[in-house]
Parts: sequence; structure tokens; C-alpha cells
Amino acid sequence: MKTKLKVKTLDSDVSIQDFKKIPKAPITVILDNLRSAFNVGSIIRTSDCALVKKVIMCGITAHPPHKKLEKTAVGTLDYVDWEYEPFLIDAVKKQQKEGIPVIALETTNKSKKIWDFKFPLPVSIVLGNEALGISKNILEIADSIIEIPMLGFKNSINVAVACGIVIHEIQRQHWSIYPK
Repeated sequence: MKTKLKVKTLDSDVSIQDFKKIPKAPITVILDNLRSAFNVGSIIRTSDCALVKKVIMCGITAHPPHKKLEKTAVGTLDYVDWEYEPFLIDAVKKQQKEGIPVIALETTNKSKKIWDFKFPLPVSIVLGNEALGISKNILEIADSIIEIPMLGFKNSINVAVACGIVIHEIQRQHWSIYPK
């Protein structure tokens, strides 16, 4: 006997008011001067899918209202808490003052491979500018630096893709925090 496949469609089953009541994962994503509004929108969409607590957009990072961001966020802006902080250092120090470890995603000589790192909760993840990476002053004060190992010629991947990989690894390590 064949079982009929049913696709979960939470978006059509829950009002925004009820969705806001769903407990969020204690993950904050901090964006350091991202140049592409499309990447920011994609990160918002990924953050929604993982029930991320908040996205903080810093510096030149596009933030609502912004047509390109809204296009790739695909209707998720109302479902993800976000804020704009002009200075990345202020966002990082605020997280640390609240006792939340700040983890930078950057390839350095001090980086730990993502699969060798035990993510604490709550946690803040800093994602850097596509061309310049994360500011050096932030790398110096980050609680840890992690990397996604690269094998190809280009030593980096798209920041929105990298965000999805990191969030997925946090989910994998802490799946029990997610509502059933």
C-alpha cells in the first residue's frame, strides 16, 4: 500500500500573530557591511525557515524598506525580527554584554572548522562583506572564529549560502530546541 506524501505548509496554516508566539531559536545573525540586498533578503528567508531570533544589519548592509531585499526575502520580513545598527562594533559588544557569545565566520589561521565547533546557545553569528570579509577589529574581539572548509580555487562561497550552512549546523547540533 502506497502512502500519500503530504508536504508541510506552515505558511498557509498559521497567522502572523500566532507565528510570533512560536518560540524562536536563540540565534542572532549579524551582517557586516553586506553589499548585496539580494543576499540580505536570502538571509532573512533562511532565518525565517530556521526560526532565528533576530537578524542585525550593520553599516552599509541593506535594510527594510528596500525593494531588492524584499524580493529575495519572499514575504518573510514580517516574520523575522530584525534591526539596523549603524556600527558593527556596537552590535557585537551589545551581544557580548548580554552574555551571548559572538562567533565570526571567516577563514583565518585561528579558525575552527565548522564541524569541529560546538555551538553554544544562545549564539550570535557574524557574516562578513562579500569582498572584504569581517572587519579585523571584530575578529580580534569575537569569542570564536569558525570556517567552512573550501576545496576549490575560490576560497569563499556566497554569504547567503554560508549563512544557510552555519544555521543548518546549529540546527543539527541543537535539534531538540525546535518545536515539533
